[in-house]
Amino acid sequence: MFIQTEATPNPATLKFLPGKVVMAQGTAEFRSAAEAEAASPLAARLFDVPGVTGVFFGYDFVTITKDGPEWQHLKPAILGTIMEHFMSGTPVMATAGANHAQADEDGEFFEAGDETIVATIKELLETRVRPAVAQDGGDITFKGFRDGTVFLNMKGACSGCPSSTATLKHGVQNLLHHFIPEVQAVEAV
Repeated sequence: MFIQTEATPNPATLKFLPGKVVMAQGTAEFRSAAEAEAASPLAARLFDVPGVTGVFFGYDFVTITKDGPEWQHLKPAILGTIMEHFMSGTPVMATAGANHAQADEDGEFFEAGDETIVATIKELLETRVRPAVAQDGGDITFKGFRDGTVFLNMKGACSGCPSSTATLKHGVQNLLHHFIPEVQAVEAV
């Protein structure tokens, strides 16, 4: 098994491409070992690597966020963990944690009457924004819309990325405003 790595715009995050489907549907993000323990055997094992502070699963990639040690010290342990996991045939997500990726959608908010605007925002995010952001090892999902402001969740490499503000303000905000004049601002939650 050959696992490729790619740098992301976030220097604290690295994208690992195992050459296999990681999450056939949705995404999953873990910010602590306790959160990962019941939901994902792979994420739980990755948190055992000293310095790992975040794990994000996309369709065909795993994004790891670190603090402290340099990547050249962490990469061998992370690569070994990912390789062992996929060679063992163990599922990425435990059945009990299979709905982890959908948890964020339950907390959406917007005013009655804004359903059409929200549907258009979600379609633009799905077709134009998320594929581009996934290439950098992250994800952006809709959280809410109120008074002309779109609220988005930043995940994976996007969370805590130095260039995420520029991505939101100059990329996503301009795109949404172009197609939906009612959108005046975009904020991360």
